Amino acid sequence: MGSLMQVIFDALSLGSLYALAALGIALIFGVMRLVNFAHGDVIAFAVFALLWPSVDAVAIVFAGNLPWFLLIPFVLAIGAGLSVLSEIVVFRRFRRANPATMMIASFALGFVIRYFLLMLFSSRPKSIALLPALSQPVEILGARIPLLQLITIIVTIVVLFGLTAFLRRTRFGLEMRAAAENFTMARMLGVRANRVIMGAFALSGVLAAAIALILGSQTGTANIMMGANVMLMAFIATVIGGMGSLAGAVLAGFLLGAVATVMQVGLPPEARAFRDAFVYGAVILVLIFRPQGLLSARGTKERV
Repeated sequence: MGSLMQVIFDALSLGSLYALAALGIALIFGVMRLVNFAHGDVIAFAVFALLWPSVDAVAIVFAGNLPWFLLIPFVLAIGAGLSVLSEIVVFRRFRRANPATMMIASFALGFVIRYFLLMLFSSRPKSIALLPALSQPVEILGARIPLLQLITIIVTIVVLFGLTAFLRRTRFGLEMRAAAENFTMARMLGVRANRVIMGAFALSGVLAAAIALILGSQTGTANIMMGANVMLMAFIATVIGGMGSLAGAVLAGFLLGAVATVMQVGLPPEARAFRDAFVYGAVILVLIFRPQGLLSARGTKERV
């Protein structure tokens, strides 16, 4: 029983990371039809924000001296601010461009962020001492799991319910859903495009920063490539869930986490190094039999 619960908690924890990242990508795609490949670099940037006191150029920001209840909103604000800035400086210029052009622009932006971090911090991983008490194990239903893993699952559930309520019960959320359904019609009905798009980027940045806090606490390191693997799995989850479907992205993120965890446990020891290859093979099978995704977005269906 304890072993089964351990696998379940591991799957939920990993799936939570993928779901949060996929949700950040799906938010932007729903409004702008943009696959933002710079999302992983926003995650890395938010992690490195914890190291800013060691950099002379930005030493005026004493993030490392902040207590945790101020440090967390600080990092969330960094993620939101960087995402909004990228929209204003880069993506706003490409709103009338085709999706391929915007996708290439997101690749370029990701490399700019990555090499900016490389210039400041070098390529060596940096140590982070972020709430080490969260690594203490707790026992639940016979399974011993780190406290951080439990917090990750709880935070993800709270974020999902909060975002659902925001999209369904607030005026801004309704405008965002309308823009995702039909952006041109929403603008004709009075929805302010800049406000909605900037809101979507801000939410996406907050989700990226939340992932950064979780990864920083789990690994205890900051690496300029640490958001790349999460971004790849999140993009796959977005495709499997149905491009533009927020619920589908979340569902696929948890499914990918479950599949990866089960394969890590079930595969023979000599085959575990190739776990990701088996996961991607399962993804190919899903797309062969359901190319539109698990939950296709309503806005993508043809209307007669």
